[in-house]
Amino acid sequence: MSNERGNRRTRTGIVVSNKMDKTIVVRMDRLVKHSVYKKFIKRKVTCKAHDESNECGIGDKVLIVETRPLSRDKRWRVRQVLEKAVTA
Repeated sequence: MSNERGNRRTRTGIVVSNKMDKTIVVRMDRLVKHSVYKKFIKRKVTCKAHDESNECGIGDKVLIVETRPLSRDKRWRVRQVLEKAVTA
């Protein structure tokens, strides 16, 4: 029996806020093609993700995975930080 519990969705995004305790806000961008004009349009969606160790900073690229509801808004967990933001 494996430890994996079904196919959980994973997404990558950029951290836009880390002001809450153990919670980050992640913005996920995607390109969609307009049905009439065939031009690509940038669409974005934000979601809250659980960051247990408070390691993520603003601008970091993270991989998040779908999980059970952790609070009223949190349905995602941080699996790993893919790329740290450069701080000047």
